[in-house]
Amino acid sequence: MKIVFVGAVESSLGALISICAAGHVPDLVMTVPPHLGKRHSDYVDLTPTAKKYGVPVLYTEQTNAPETLRQIADHKPDLILVIGWSQICGPEFRAIPRIGSIGFHPSALPRLRGRGVIPWSVLMQESSVGSSLFWLGEGADDGPIAAQARYAVDPETVTARELYDRALRAVSGLLPPLLNQITEGDIPAEPQSTQGVSLCARRRPEDGQIDWTQPAADIHRLIRASGPPYPGAYTFASDGTRIVMTGVRHTQPQGYYIGLPGQIQAIDDQVFTVACGDGRCIDILEWSGAEKPPALHTKLRNQQ
Repeated sequence: MKIVFVGAVESSLGALISICAAGHVPDLVMTVPPHLGKRHSDYVDLTPTAKKYGVPVLYTEQTNAPETLRQIADHKPDLILVIGWSQICGPEFRAIPRIGSIGFHPSALPRLRGRGVIPWSVLMQESSVGSSLFWLGEGADDGPIAAQARYAVDPETVTARELYDRALRAVSGLLPPLLNQITEGDIPAEPQSTQGVSLCARRRPEDGQIDWTQPAADIHRLIRASGPPYPGAYTFASDGTRIVMTGVRHTQPQGYYIGLPGQIQAIDDQVFTVACGDGRCIDILEWSGAEKPPALHTKLRNQQ
């Protein structure tokens, strides 16, 4: 079976490695040029892996450009795998492979279609999440399911990094047996349910700005949702320095510190404690952007 593989991020690399190791080496890898990698916070260069297996690489800025479509069509693929790709694959693209095109989505479809799914999963306090391989169609993530994994998480502690890694393991585990199945002529395509459909809006870096008047639980959740591989939640010190926060815990015991929202209540080496809008506090465990923690009793700001 002739395969074209399309991707540009961490999950793409994991999937590519898994299918190559299972004997399903693609005939072409399509990815973004390295100088455009900054468009993705989790960008990974697929070129070294492709070269390891002797696979030619097609760099493209536009998925549906005529020249891109021509080069894909030249390989006469039976199947296209679109794993970790932010651009829409148009009808001409989808018409190229003999069998069809399979995409990957880090949720248990039909719930949480759309963009920014992993951060939204944390923010929505999802306790049952999943990953889906589905057949690309005209709509957003609404094609028939080819394979799916579901798993439980703790909504009070789970981080974007943990969900991302679970999704990476899921796609790497789902793809090889699915390709075996398709190679044998068994093509699974379960229509998505019309019940429980939801669509996530795109999230931008500025959505990670912390409002210290919010409750501690909400800020705790925002920091967990915005952290690696995404840009992180952020705030500003009293001197205007931007501080990115990526590790957090609830301060114990509750009610010990009394202060204003955003005020630094304690400093322990590199860990500092901040008061939130409901009178509770959080400990910032991991952060960047300054040489030392903000000064005691100063206030973090919502704006620079």
